[in-house]
Amino acid sequence: MRSFEIRVCESCGLRYPLVDGQSHGTRCPICMGATRVALSRELVREPHLAPDPPLRGASRSPKRRGGHTVLLDNIRSAWNVGSILRSAEGFGFAHAYLCGITPTPENDAVRKTSLGAEDSVTWSHHNDAVKLVKGLKAQGWNVFGLEESVDGVSISSAKSMQANSVLIVGNEVTGIDPDLLDLCDEILTIPMRGEKKSFNVAIAFGIAAYQLHQ
Repeated sequence: MRSFEIRVCESCGLRYPLVDGQSHGTRCPICMGATRVALSRELVREPHLAPDPPLRGASRSPKRRGGHTVLLDNIRSAWNVGSILRSAEGFGFAHAYLCGITPTPENDAVRKTSLGAEDSVTWSHHNDAVKLVKGLKAQGWNVFGLEESVDGVSISSAKSMQANSVLIVGNEVTGIDPDLLDLCDEILTIPMRGEKKSFNVAIAFGIAAYQLHQ
């Protein structure tokens, strides 16, 4: 089992964690001064799960973990994708549909951010999210879009997700494809209290996932 230390710089006072095996060593990362160990602990490792093979195509609907799924519509950032997968795993989502330009867990940055969540949340890539969602609706799936919209329903008053439901989150700049929004059974919004009009897409997904599982 790996361990970590909390080290304190004797020159500038920086306090920081150092995991066993990290490359930068025991010198302070700010001023390169000598550091001392304040405490050491064993690093709690997450259990390794045997990965499911990636699903290809929409014909195989996820059956595990209640059937809740998320659709990432042209997410640009691999870091956002990994973060969403991480949150999806924590909230018990069964599957992630990665559509358009959304990077998949074959991308190193996605895997680094997801911290292995792709091993228990199956995923599939689809070139056209509109075609995919039309197919899901034909199978009786409920489709929710998370988007800033005057036609939206506040997430605080939304009903919990039922089995065979998909939550769509959209591109960081352009949002959800308008043709996808037209297919949604309900558009959900997150009220904003500050001057900004929206949250980062990964943060917004986490808020919605928590609320929809109440």
